[in-house]
Amino acid sequence: MNLKIDTKDTLVMKLLHYFITEKNYNPIILHGVQNEIWLENMTGDYKIIRIVFEYIHNDEQLGFDMFKTKRIVKDIKRKTFKFKMNVLSIFTDLGDNVNLKSDDNIDCIYLKNEKDLKKYNFLYEYFPDIDENMKYEEKGLNLFLKLSDDINEKSKKDAEKANKIFTPKKPIFTKIIIAINVLVFLFALLFNGSSFLINNFSVYGPLIRQGEIYRLLTGAFIHIDFFHLLFNMYSLYVVGSQIEGFFGRTKFLIIYFLSAIMASLFSILLNSNVASIGASGAIFGLLGAMLYFGYYYRVYLGNTLTSQIVPIILINLLMGFLLSGIDNFAHIGGLVGGIVTTMALGIDEKSDKNSKINGVIFAIIIFAFLIFMNFIYPR
Repeated sequence: MNLKIDTKDTLVMKLLHYFITEKNYNPIILHGVQNEIWLENMTGDYKIIRIVFEYIHNDEQLGFDMFKTKRIVKDIKRKTFKFKMNVLSIFTDLGDNVNLKSDDNIDCIYLKNEKDLKKYNFLYEYFPDIDENMKYEEKGLNLFLKLSDDINEKSKKDAEKANKIFTPKKPIFTKIIIAINVLVFLFALLFNGSSFLINNFSVYGPLIRQGEIYRLLTGAFIHIDFFHLLFNMYSLYVVGSQIEGFFGRTKFLIIYFLSAIMASLFSILLNSNVASIGASGAIFGLLGAMLYFGYYYRVYLGNTLTSQIVPIILINLLMGFLLSGIDNFAHIGGLVGGIVTTMALGIDEKSDKNSKINGVIFAIIIFAFLIFMNFIYPR
């Protein structure tokens, strides 16, 4: 039996093959959307590419399609914290009287076959290799099967990489940090050393400026109150275990300690004459890392980013402003430190070189500003 492959189906498969295997776009699952495929790559010039194979027979139907697209894109922007999102809509079946036009960061093109790409010169600014990647020696069913196999293979490799990242791992350094905090607490409890620890190791601006720089880090290991210790260590175990698993042990330690230091720098700048202790600033840094990670892996995490991670951060910050005795400036500093440090370290298989460079630049600028304001600027 001979199977005839439709020209439009072949074109759609070629486009999917190019964007998925060559440009690292990922399919988006949208409930209720039919006869079109949505792809996303938040590091690409076009964050969203949609391939529409439904027959659009007049301008009224095209207008509805544009309205629907804007509504979906608005929802995606909300979930991904994007203020601007360039979209490319590729139509493969238009009526002769349809007046195709672009609108509001949505570029629209009509392709009956790959030769029509040459009608849209602007595409080659973003996809200069698209022509050569649309040419194949295979024809008909053999071509269709090859394209399908390649796409499936790419999806399989991506799934394997994701599985490697999300497979639970032993949080060795998370447990070590928890153990150190507990031992310090037991020292204060058993040997009446609370005053000794606060006087000599807490985050206290005047003494840090006099040269006791080690306090920027040691204060993150001191807890005098049992419930303070219990709450922080539980949070550290939950968030730290995930960050250590997602990023690896070395990156986890870098994120944790740099977040703790930035939390202390924020604290002595904005809460200078009060001694501060506790691991919450560093934990907020881990939450910042989780926020950055969740943004890149939102396909796998679903709505976790907006329904869990962001609310947890906001609720804890709000509590810090409403309740007394909480150093919320340290929390904000830790959160900022976690985000920029994670940005500089990068997300495996996701972050590009430019994102990492930007992260390094942001981290240097913020640390330099805090050091200048705390140690150089006359107070």
